[in-house]
Amino acid sequence: MLALAAFLSANAQGVLWRQDSLPEVVVTGTGTQHLLKDAPVQTEVITSKMLQYYAGKSIEDILSGLTASFAFGEDDMGSQMQLNGLGNSYILILIDGKRIHGDVGGQNELSLIDPQNIEKIEIVKGASSALYGSDAIAGVVNIITKKHREEGVLIENTTRVGSYGDVRQHNGLALNYGKLSSYTNFQLQHSDGWQNTPVEHTEGSEPPILDSRNKTVNRHTNWQVAERLTYRPAKDVELYADGSLYWKRIYRVSGRHPHYDVKTWDMEYHNGSAAVGGKWNRSKTDYISLDVDWNRHAYYYYYTATTLVEDYEKSAGTPYYPYFPYLPDQKELQSDQQRTMATLKGVFTLPLENRLSAGMEYRYDWLKAPTRVRDGKATDWTAAAYLQDEFSLIPNLNITTGLRLSHNEGFGTKVTPKVSAMWKIGLPWRLRATWSQGFKTPAIREMYYRYVRQMSGTYLYLGNTNLKPQSSNYFSVSGEYGWRGLSVTVSGYYNKVKDMIALVTIPNYQAPDEYIIQYDPVKTRQYQNIEDAKTYGVDVNVNYQWREFALGLGYSYLDTDANQYDTTHDKMHKVTIDGTAHHKGNWFATWGHRFSADYRLGVGIYGRMSSTRYYQDDGNGKGYQTWRLSTTHDLGHFKATTWRVEAGVDNIFNYCDRTPHGLHLGTTTPGRTGYVSLTIRFNQGKKLKNTYKSNFNSKQQNNDED
Repeated sequence: MLALAAFLSANAQGVLWRQDSLPEVVVTGTGTQHLLKDAPVQTEVITSKMLQYYAGKSIEDILSGLTASFAFGEDDMGSQMQLNGLGNSYILILIDGKRIHGDVGGQNELSLIDPQNIEKIEIVKGASSALYGSDAIAGVVNIITKKHREEGVLIENTTRVGSYGDVRQHNGLALNYGKLSSYTNFQLQHSDGWQNTPVEHTEGSEPPILDSRNKTVNRHTNWQVAERLTYRPAKDVELYADGSLYWKRIYRVSGRHPHYDVKTWDMEYHNGSAAVGGKWNRSKTDYISLDVDWNRHAYYYYYTATTLVEDYEKSAGTPYYPYFPYLPDQKELQSDQQRTMATLKGVFTLPLENRLSAGMEYRYDWLKAPTRVRDGKATDWTAAAYLQDEFSLIPNLNITTGLRLSHNEGFGTKVTPKVSAMWKIGLPWRLRATWSQGFKTPAIREMYYRYVRQMSGTYLYLGNTNLKPQSSNYFSVSGEYGWRGLSVTVSGYYNKVKDMIALVTIPNYQAPDEYIIQYDPVKTRQYQNIEDAKTYGVDVNVNYQWREFALGLGYSYLDTDANQYDTTHDKMHKVTIDGTAHHKGNWFATWGHRFSADYRLGVGIYGRMSSTRYYQDDGNGKGYQTWRLSTTHDLGHFKATTWRVEAGVDNIFNYCDRTPHGLHLGTTTPGRTGYVSLTIRFNQGKKLKNTYKSNFNSKQQNNDED
């Protein structure tokens, strides 16, 4: 019955695409503008309409609820995102085409993304290193933010409250006067956290702890303020400067047990960014752009009780470990990561309907981690140049070829190619195929980090300076049918990663003696190269729209095959790519109707499921299924002010995974939760005139009006 309902509800993703008044324009797959239906590279889009109906509280909520290919395992160290079998470090997250920065235990800090300021999301799966460089082996997620293009003043406020003390606040102020524009954005997120079980897993024959105070999700608060200034000295030229400040605190409850769950510090994060750049639009399609940006992500322990911490500088070269006392309210730096990037790009129309993209990049990474990296500091740099050509050999056959030349400070030079093609077979049919290579050098953290974690005993995590770079070959074929409100897409893919880097459990005797003597770990894990790893599967999306109704289904089948050389026994053995689930799905049905000029109602029913998620250690995550009801209420306007109310219930049937702490969960949801939000928008202005807008920006503005 569920399968039948899922199939009948199969169609909402493409349905909501067709609710927009203009065809969707995408840029991520090739870095140039294309109508979605004509994009040579298969691109999945979460549109503004989908975002409005769903009313997600975070980017994790949005991606897991509206696509079938993503999986998340949120905890204090990050979101643990996975796309088609590959984890966060293989997924490139962009905001308006620029890399997001933040590394919490190897996870991007997705709280930097304000869900209220998202216009749409573009997802390109598979290796995209030819265009985007390292970190793009599994795919690219490009967050397109809202653009405020009206002369005058715009003020917006969204306040959302939900179960477990969940509070989300968004404020925006846009000023547009002549050639100068400004947009100031503030967001705040808070949750009191929750505990799904008081049971704590223990290693060996020791009985589990039954009165643990550890929470499934800890209480946390974060805020961000960002500013962007834009100046247009001429109709074809745009200059900008932007920056942001971000702060996050995770409050951890001290436990009762003297060994397993006592914590004497909270975790605090300080992020900052600054960027300048410009763009010269030579025509509606051709441009030259230059961007320079700096980002910082700093991670601290904020002590809540007097704590003796090893003095690492004095410990060097000594057989004993002197300690330094930290008092309550003192901070200790764990890592300070900074990145500087410069990017020059040009897009040029050539004879015979060729479109050439060319660019150069330079990236410098700097890490200071006194307690986690040998010698306390490490650096790395990469320079790259790339070319991409889009052309048609024959009518209805579009081909995109790309090539990137990268040189890394420690790992030399690598060339990564890409070829994509789209064939239009009549009006309703399209076939796409892609072959691309990926290349990723080991991160500083993977080479030099040393990290100790107290769970059910002491876990030791080690870097590895003998790591080799990773490379991949990605193949995909997809077919798309679209006619009269029905859209069906089936995509098959195969991704082979050579020398894949993963955390692997090793015998303690293989770790340096000094660490074993010092920490006496129950388990030691180290970053190592897996000999080869393969991920392959099929993604299906079926979409349908009829009048005010929209139905949709997404399904993702995934399998993996990984082998590692066992130096202890001199043989190959299979290992699991952590987080693999063979089956994931999502489905939804929406309906919207305007009852009067002052009231419009939108209703959505959403579901998602995952089969068992497999891990090398600490148990597997249980399969689950959850349902969600979302309603939106547009309450008309008074003069220049509009109101919008959103209300809903998540996890309607109250599913909760009560697996003991220290083991993997299928989902961290606390069970049934509710939410309500109010948006007030004051817009006193008129459309900008006599300013240059690209074809893409014009379409985006029209979508905003819709």
